Amino acid sequence: MSISKYTISNDSSIYEAWPDVVLTASGKLVCVFSECIHHGDRSYTRLMLTTSTDRGRTWSAKRPVTEGTKGLPYYYNCARITRLSDNRLAITVDRVSHDKSEDDYKAAVVLIYYSDNEGETWMEPVETPLHGIVPDKLLELPTGRLIIAAHHKMDGKLTQYMHYSDDGGKNWSPRITVAHSPEFNLCEVSMLPMGHSCIAAFMRENSFIGLDCKKVISHDNGETWGPIIDLPLPGCHRPTAGFLNNGDILITYRFMQGGRGGWGHGTQNLFAALLDRDSILAEKRSDSFARILPIDYDRSPYADLGYSGWVQFPDGEIYIVNYIVDDAWDKGQIRGYSLSLDEFMLQNRLTR
Repeated sequence: MSISKYTISNDSSIYEAWPDVVLTASGKLVCVFSECIHHGDRSYTRLMLTTSTDRGRTWSAKRPVTEGTKGLPYYYNCARITRLSDNRLAITVDRVSHDKSEDDYKAAVVLIYYSDNEGETWMEPVETPLHGIVPDKLLELPTGRLIIAAHHKMDGKLTQYMHYSDDGGKNWSPRITVAHSPEFNLCEVSMLPMGHSCIAAFMRENSFIGLDCKKVISHDNGETWGPIIDLPLPGCHRPTAGFLNNGDILITYRFMQGGRGGWGHGTQNLFAALLDRDSILAEKRSDSFARILPIDYDRSPYADLGYSGWVQFPDGEIYIVNYIVDDAWDKGQIRGYSLSLDEFMLQNRLTR
């Protein structure tokens, strides 16, 4: 496996982070990300977008999707982007109030922006009934059902929630709890339809002690969810799951090992994991298997990385987007990675 790295955006005047990417019907890559003062300073934020017509080797100048929020009572947090079956693009993003007198549930609302011209222009945002932060992509099931998901605290623990719509987003279901535990902090879900009304949901466990990725499974298109199961991806933060062309599953994520040290001492690595369907659907950790692949390492003493997105081209090339500090020293930048999994790796991917 070889990896080539490309600069998507590196603006030394601003912190750039939390990207996602989609492949359009015409073969264009569209990358959306946030700019802000710093990871810990959201007094100014704005969603930005850049595009590539040469498979991520070069990128257009970034341009805004939203207004800048300096002086406004809210900020934009983490965006995800998806391509729907009618080829429209959809961005989900949490708009978060600066008013911390409000509880977590009320302080953030999830918006959806739609584009019907491959991201050239965007319609006015649609405000959804979902409250919470770090939403998943807008998920479209084969039935046409749409699912939106985000998390906030319940009884002192981060809890994952969702709504669904069967009429294109005109009306949404009551809020559904995807996963809650008095033991775990469950957040940053990535949902993956597995066929036959089954959805697997992968979550970050946010206790910062290096726990496994947590998963839950629904067998009724998201209306009810099963027990919390460990997936053998230790220290998994912000998983992003999808199917590869060969039917296997790829999950990209930040590796956060836990232990002594503050921020920057445990956030240096971007990993990817290869899994098969049986491992995803297994009811016990011991029945799952993953091959874990290193993608990038953040050399900065102020390391910060690992919210990623990815696509695969028809010829098999995988393109990952990620934010990282690295040689930008103390500013986040957006980086792209091209990789191909050779036939030897694919044929022997689950050799124990």
